[in-house]
Amino acid sequence: MPRAPRRILWVDDEIDVLKPHLLFLEQRGYTVDAVPNGDDALELLRTTHYDLVLLDEQMPGLRGLEVLEILRREDPHVRVVMITKSEEDRTMTEAIGRRVDDYLVKPASPLQVLSAVTRILEGSSIRQQQVAQDFAARWPRLSELRHEADEAEDFASLYSELVDWHLRLESAGEDGLLDTVDALLGDLRRDFGLWIRHVYPEWMRDREGSPVLSPDLVSHFITPRLNGDPILFVVLDCMRLDQWRVMLPLLTPMFDVEEVLHYSILPTATPYARNAIFAGRFPDRIAQDHPAWWAGFDDEGSLNAFEDELLREQLRRETGRKVSVHYEKVFSDREGDQLRARVRGALARDTEVIALVFNFMDLVIHTRAESPVFMEMARDERSLRDLTRTWFERSVLFTLLRSAASEGIRVVFTTDHGSILCRRPTTVFAKRDATSNLRYKFGQDLRAQDTETVFTTSEAADLRIPTGRLGMSYVIAMEDYFMVYPTKLREYQARYRDAFLHGGISPEEMIVPVALLTPRPR
Repeated sequence: MPRAPRRILWVDDEIDVLKPHLLFLEQRGYTVDAVPNGDDALELLRTTHYDLVLLDEQMPGLRGLEVLEILRREDPHVRVVMITKSEEDRTMTEAIGRRVDDYLVKPASPLQVLSAVTRILEGSSIRQQQVAQDFAARWPRLSELRHEADEAEDFASLYSELVDWHLRLESAGEDGLLDTVDALLGDLRRDFGLWIRHVYPEWMRDREGSPVLSPDLVSHFITPRLNGDPILFVVLDCMRLDQWRVMLPLLTPMFDVEEVLHYSILPTATPYARNAIFAGRFPDRIAQDHPAWWAGFDDEGSLNAFEDELLREQLRRETGRKVSVHYEKVFSDREGDQLRARVRGALARDTEVIALVFNFMDLVIHTRAESPVFMEMARDERSLRDLTRTWFERSVLFTLLRSAASEGIRVVFTTDHGSILCRRPTTVFAKRDATSNLRYKFGQDLRAQDTETVFTTSEAADLRIPTGRLGMSYVIAMEDYFMVYPTKLREYQARYRDAFLHGGISPEEMIVPVALLTPRPR
C-alpha cells in the first residue's frame, strides 16, 4: 500500500507571495495547507495532524516565536522549521532554544525550503536506503578481506569495519542486512581463533612479530606523553569495541580523538590482561618479581590488588625517575563527589599520572549471569550497548572527562579486554583442581571433548603465565563457546547460554581500543 502524502502546514502573512513555493512542494508529493496567521494555525493544529510546520517569525498578531511556545506546550513533538527575515543572532538562538528542527532566513528559494523539508521528513529513509546501498557495494570486498586476513592488522581492521557496519545498519533499521554482518562475524571468529591458536605462542617467544599487546600500552601511550602536564589514564574494565563506539559521539564535541586498536593478552581476563597493562610485563614475569602477590590462578580479586605499585614501578623503569601517580579503583558512582574531590586534590599536587580503573562493565557482565533482571536489561549485544551509553552519559567518569576537557587535560582511555555473548557449550573433562572460569581453565589432565573448539597447551610459556604444577594443562575456549562439565551439562547450559563471558579467544575479547583524547580549544 502506498504511503499517504506527508502533510505540511505553512504559516505566513505573505502566503500569496509564496504560491510558487507551495506549488513546488506539491509537485514533489507533499500536501500543503497555508494560513496567514498564528491563531488560525493553532486552531488547525488542534484538529489536524501535520508532519511539519513551516512557521514565519514576523507576523501581525502572534509572532512566530509565540506560536512556537504555545505549540511546544500542546504538542512537544511536532516538527517545526522557522522562517524569518531577521538575521539577528538573538532570534535564531531563541528559536533553537525552543527546539525548532531547522531555521531559514528569507528570502528562501523553493529549493532551500524543499531541502529543509526533505531533510526532516525523509532524511531517515534516505539514510537507510543509502547505508543499505553502501553495504551491498562493500560486501564482496569484505568477504575477500576475510579470506585474505593473515596478520594482526588485517583481523583488527576487518573486525573494526564490521563493528561500524553493524552500528550503521542497526541505526538505519536494516535488520535483514544485520544478519549478513553477523554471519560474516561468525566466520571471522572461526578464522581468528584458528589463527590465534597458531601465532600466539610465537608472539610470546618473539615479540618482534606481535601487535601492540596489553603490556605495551603504558610504554606506547603514556610514557611518551610525560612532559610535566597531567595525564588522565582511564581503564574501563571489560569494554568491547562496539561499546566504545557508542560512547564516542559523547566525547567528540569535547576532544579530538585518535583511536588505536590493541590486542588483549590471553587469558582475556582481569588478573592477566589488566595486571599486564599496569606492570608493562607478562604475568609470568610479574609472578617472578612479586611471588607473594600472585596467590593463585583463580582469585581475580587478590591478583589485582597491586596495580598502583606495578604502575609506579613501570614508570620508574621506563623514565629513570619517580613519576607521581594517583590511582583509584572505582566500583560505584555513589561516591562520585568524593572521587572528583580526590582527583582535584591530585591535580593540585601536580600529579603527573592519574590512573582510574572503572569496574562497572565487568560488574554488569558478572551480575547478568546471576540475575534475571540484568539478563533482560543486557540480553544481547544491542541492549548491552544501550546500557553502556546510558550508564556512561550519567556516570562520574563522564563528569570527570568533561572536567578534563574544560581544563585542557589529556586523556588515555582504554580497557583490559572485551567480552563475548556465548551461545554454544563445549564439554571438558577435568579434575577438582581445575579453575572455574568458563572461557579458560587450568588444571591437571584437563582436556576438551571437541579439540576444534579450544586452544590447548601444556606449556605455560605459550601464554607467558606462571608455571603450574606438574602435568598442568591450559585450555582456552574459542569463538562463542563456553566450557561445561559432562556431569553438569544441563545445569551449565541453562545458566550460562547467552551469557556475556570473557577469558577466551575472539575478536570481541581480544581486539580492543585505546583512545587518545586531546581537549579541543575552547
